[in-house]
Amino acid sequence: MRPSVQEMIAQSNGKKNKKVIEKIIPIILFLIASVSVLTSIGIVLTLIVETVTFFTRVPFFDFIFGTTWLPFSNKEAQFGILPLIVGTLKVTLIAVIVAVPIGISAAIYLSEYASENVRRILKPVLEVLAGVPTIVYGFFALTFVTPVLQAVFPEIKIFNAISPGIVVGIMIIPMIASLSEDAMSSVPKSIREGALAMGSTKFEVAWKITVPAALSGIIASVVLAVSRAIGETMIVSLAAGSTPRLDGDFTGSIQTMTAYIVQVSKGDAGYGTTIYYSIYAVGFTLFVFTMVMNILAGYVSKRFREEY
Repeated sequence: MRPSVQEMIAQSNGKKNKKVIEKIIPIILFLIASVSVLTSIGIVLTLIVETVTFFTRVPFFDFIFGTTWLPFSNKEAQFGILPLIVGTLKVTLIAVIVAVPIGISAAIYLSEYASENVRRILKPVLEVLAGVPTIVYGFFALTFVTPVLQAVFPEIKIFNAISPGIVVGIMIIPMIASLSEDAMSSVPKSIREGALAMGSTKFEVAWKITVPAALSGIIASVVLAVSRAIGETMIVSLAAGSTPRLDGDFTGSIQTMTAYIVQVSKGDAGYGTTIYYSIYAVGFTLFVFTMVMNILAGYVSKRFREEY
């Protein structure tokens, strides 16, 4: 039985509607995907424009190579960023010392030793640490970790680099552990079984076979975690202090780049002042640091990637 005229018209309209939808959907998806790109471009342009304004008032080389950071000085303000960079690196160094051994060890256990049931429980529990607000970590560092350190080492001040460094390390452990475990789990079981068949112990398989095979993913996870540690804000703002220092002392008050941005953003400087524009220069420096770390992570992943 032939379809009626009305049915033929309905079928024709349905096909036209599908064609229109097929044309519209890619456009909508492209616009949605463009939001993150346009946002990133806007952030970078804002940083560049305001940073250029800052360098019209402060010489570039005085900013990069200056050893004194005194933006609020009543006599002559000095904007040498090296003390802030050193403070940031102090916290990052301690965080790496804490996080890398624990994170990789946790990844080895989850990948090589834990049963499937244990892995399903432990991995989500470990990743819960990543969901704790950083301000909570900051108060934990200030009110718990620092007093514990002072009980063991009385010379440590209330504001120091060690306490926030330890807590930042705890915060980035889930990132290292989770990404490293994913990299280790991607190593084929046949390689492990072959090593075991040749008489290797489980630890030898993990340390000499699995870890080298997953090295690119492990290094990338560490580099990304270091980038996260460099950009950490609330922990260092609460527990590290606000004293820019260019020295090797970890027991006293320091100031990081992010902590300085928080200090000025709270209203310590008026709009349009040199101090106001300095937060963009510091932010751009921080942006360069994290961008380099992310590029390095991508390079390492491609350079040492093992394909099976």
